[in-house]
Amino acid sequence: MTAENKKLPEIFIAVDVEADGPIPGPYSMISLGMAVAGHPELTFYTELKPISDEFDPAALAVSGLDRQHLIDHAPEASVAIRAAYDWVNSLRKIGRPVFLAAPAVWDGMYVHWYFMRYVGASPFGSTGSGVDLRSYWMGLTGCEWVESRKGKIKYALNLEGLPHTHHAGEDAAELAQVFAAVLKSRSTGLPDVE
Repeated sequence: MTAENKKLPEIFIAVDVEADGPIPGPYSMISLGMAVAGHPELTFYTELKPISDEFDPAALAVSGLDRQHLIDHAPEASVAIRAAYDWVNSLRKIGRPVFLAAPAVWDGMYVHWYFMRYVGASPFGSTGSGVDLRSYWMGLTGCEWVESRKGKIKYALNLEGLPHTHHAGEDAAELAQVFAAVLKSRSTGLPDVE
């Protein structure tokens, strides 16, 4: 990283994944959404062709996506993930990308695995690590884990009209808005979370 790039602010890229099973490899990421916290105009969404024949019908049903439609019409995983990689890297002109998810373990597992497999590198660094919303909120407020659910955070910050739809693009935008509000609350005063 150059000295000039270090002067750019961190930008938090909210990431949401929909998948047809519990782990990448045997199962597939079927959609990926990303949105930049504080910049609602900066979003990315793609669906992906499944990479295996295995899938869990219950996991697939969560997204509402049709598997056969994905097989017939979605871009190959390598094409979709290269586009995602290029989109994240295009943001380096305005800031230093930081991965953000809720939960970071689930979405990060899929995203890092796909970047490493299909691009050979992650735009979020060699470990693919980043910020987990619930952990960040716990550290910021001192609340217990049970009080760190996204719904509780939205309630504490008086955020209304931000549904969680299980559409990766919409859910990434929701997370970006929640995290932008969390960051703003640091300077305007934290809500009482008891």
